[in-house]
Amino acid sequence: MDHSPADRIERRRMTRRDFVWLAAAAGGAVILPPLLAGCATDPVTGRSTLVGLTEQQEVAIDREQSPHQFSADYGAVQDPALNAYVDGVVRRLAAQSHRPQMPYSARVVNANYVNAYTFPGGSMGATRGILLEVQNEDELAALLGHETGHVNARHAAEQAGRQMVAGLTLALGQVALAAGDSGALLPVADLIGQIGASALLSKYSRDNEREADALGMSYMTRAGYNPDGMVRLMEMLRAQQREQPGLIETMFSSHPMSEERHQSARSAAEGTYAGQRGRALQRERYMDSTARLRHLKPAIEQQQKGEQLAGRGKLDEADVHLTQALQLAPQDYTGLVAMGKLRIAQKRFAEADNYLERATAVYPAEAQAQQLAGLTKLALKKPEAALARFDACDRALPGNPNMLFFKGVAYENMQNRRAAADQYTRFLRTGVRNEQARYAYTRLQAWGLAK
Repeated sequence: MDHSPADRIERRRMTRRDFVWLAAAAGGAVILPPLLAGCATDPVTGRSTLVGLTEQQEVAIDREQSPHQFSADYGAVQDPALNAYVDGVVRRLAAQSHRPQMPYSARVVNANYVNAYTFPGGSMGATRGILLEVQNEDELAALLGHETGHVNARHAAEQAGRQMVAGLTLALGQVALAAGDSGALLPVADLIGQIGASALLSKYSRDNEREADALGMSYMTRAGYNPDGMVRLMEMLRAQQREQPGLIETMFSSHPMSEERHQSARSAAEGTYAGQRGRALQRERYMDSTARLRHLKPAIEQQQKGEQLAGRGKLDEADVHLTQALQLAPQDYTGLVAMGKLRIAQKRFAEADNYLERATAVYPAEAQAQQLAGLTKLALKKPEAALARFDACDRALPGNPNMLFFKGVAYENMQNRRAAADQYTRFLRTGVRNEQARYAYTRLQAWGLAK
């Protein structure tokens, strides 16, 4: 007879199935308070538009959500000069935008896939994978100008608004049932679906992309860049899609590309912005600023191959490439965490723990390795050490409700029921509704502490 996770952990033995179940929570979305705003003026067109966030809420939700996405992408690269360079390009573009008052910031994140993204308040991430493909500062300005366009056109805010309106429509149909016979109306905010990073970074429409392209080219040319940077960027992305479709899959999922967009960019460069095409493409400064990153390119290419193979379940083949990557760059944080994840998938927890501990030593301020190291220690029946890692993760990246749950499991395995109950209760109060929440409630029920 099979047993529930609660029954299994009650017997105080952390099995492999328990570990897999726990690890599945590691990538869960952070839950935010529900927000709802009315109509606002589009700063680009001047038209009234339905949005889900006020400007102040855009900034607030950005500050709460963006650190978690950056950590999911292995954190910002440990190259302050490169991050300052990329951030400087964004600020140069922002000064030419419709919303220069927004708190723009940019960093290069350690992820290997090819992509760039922004949160509604202007916090941007460009992966090291895409920076290895970009060839000059004008192409970088096109990339970041496009993201600045999304911020200025409030595309993420509009997406949130549409989702909340849909959630409200569904919720209003349930108000009478939820209120029972009392006739009391429940607060609308309690009935609206909560917003997470996935909603803010979901796929933009083709109209959104066209508008961001146009705004990006306008901002970059005003800032002194050659409009051909946008054309060349699109040509590079299309070539990557043909040659390595898996590597750029996320980019085209969130930023759908089309031949029409490429032709529109070329027409604008040759027409509206033809006078700026004589500007020299700024290659030397870009190459100097990315020199340390490009030194890692052979290792990153091996990681890219390994990650794609692992994603297709070819773990042994992935092992070969990730091993080669670490031979080329033994102190690379992303490579160490990727190998730790692979060892977890292979159920080789002691080896996984070794790689993850090395990763935490390389980048102690980054949360992902801390969290995964805590999970491997649970699998190795070392709950005290696991708790220490979860505490470190919480310090590095506050606000992840999963840490409350994982700490509860650690305390439970330490036979500290009171502390476990406190963590489970706090976890349930975050509003998370998933298998982990059901498990936490079941434990509280079993201990006579459920409310």
